[in-house]
Amino acid sequence: MNKIYLDNAATTPVKKEVVEAMLPYFTENFGNPSSVYQLAQINKKAIDEARETIAKCLGANTNEIFFTSGGTEADNWAIKGIAEVSKGKGNHIITSKIEHHAILHTCEYLEKQGYEITYLDVDSEGMVNPEDVKRAIKDTTILITIMYANNEIGTIMPISEIGKIAKEHNIPFHTDAVQAIGQVKIDVKEQNIDLLSLSGHKFNGPKGIGVLYIKRGLKIGTFIHGGAQERGRRAGTENVPGIVGLGKAIELAYEHFDDKVARLTTLRDELIEGLIRSIPYCKLNGHKTDRLPNNVNIGVEFVEGESLLLLLDMNGIAASSGSACTSGSLDPSHVLLALGLPHEKAHGSVRFTLGEQTTKEQIDFVIEKMPPIVQRMREMSPLYEDFLKTNK
Repeated sequence: MNKIYLDNAATTPVKKEVVEAMLPYFTENFGNPSSVYQLAQINKKAIDEARETIAKCLGANTNEIFFTSGGTEADNWAIKGIAEVSKGKGNHIITSKIEHHAILHTCEYLEKQGYEITYLDVDSEGMVNPEDVKRAIKDTTILITIMYANNEIGTIMPISEIGKIAKEHNIPFHTDAVQAIGQVKIDVKEQNIDLLSLSGHKFNGPKGIGVLYIKRGLKIGTFIHGGAQERGRRAGTENVPGIVGLGKAIELAYEHFDDKVARLTTLRDELIEGLIRSIPYCKLNGHKTDRLPNNVNIGVEFVEGESLLLLLDMNGIAASSGSACTSGSLDPSHVLLALGLPHEKAHGSVRFTLGEQTTKEQIDFVIEKMPPIVQRMREMSPLYEDFLKTNK
């Protein structure tokens, strides 16, 4: 049985072209970019070229791109770095209740250090209201950090509006764009984004490499000390193969972009409509239209999400019940709870995230296989039995 992989929000396969671009930098081009001889300078040039490619895709300048180990490090650096340089100026940070844990846990850490965090509510579709952002601003606000698109439910936030509010109040604005890169077009200048995090493995690049975009002139603390790499702001010998792979992956992600997004959106909507049509008592989680083109999050009543995933896996379908970083937890998704779902409904969600390799035949297969799986699970559920008796 060929596995149908529909968990691209967790990670993506590295494209062949990306691997080929990386390979020379593991073997013949192995020099340390900080050295002065030619073997090293070849690698420095490769890093510079990747930095230029990434900057172009974001509408940024090359000297605003800083390489990290991934999105989590970039999120930590953005928040802690601003907090560090803002001592004496303010201690208040605004974020939302549905951020990735890389944001939420960093904010919780800062709360223990005496910082004040406002966690904004979202509406039933997972959308942050820009007016709520504006109302939350205080004289002591030092940072606004709102994700570009939610990793679980796919809702795309009103980033441009929030960026405008932040600019009007002279407050740095950070967005975790880990899920958005390759799915939407981003222009950090037009959208008034001061800090942006991304991670290579979410768009067919390698794991262990990411970027923090830092607007030129923005004061932010150094996150890793030790050397002069990344213009003295992020020490450590550069991951040259990873950087080269990241540059190639983001270049490929934005090639024929409109056609790819249109195809994914069509498949996404077919899957949503097919599942809702064929499975009673299920609904779409997240915004109906302002959502990532590859994200389908379905709430299925009277089933338990983890068991559903196991049965889907037995049928060759790899999906998720939420963020990969919370796998192993028995707690329901903090994102779904923030939408106002009760615990029992939050437990019954399944997330399908499509990739460039996804086909219509695979979508049709999921629509065929999932309804009988859900029906079998419900037949063993006392909650469903009680529901049927009550609603006869």
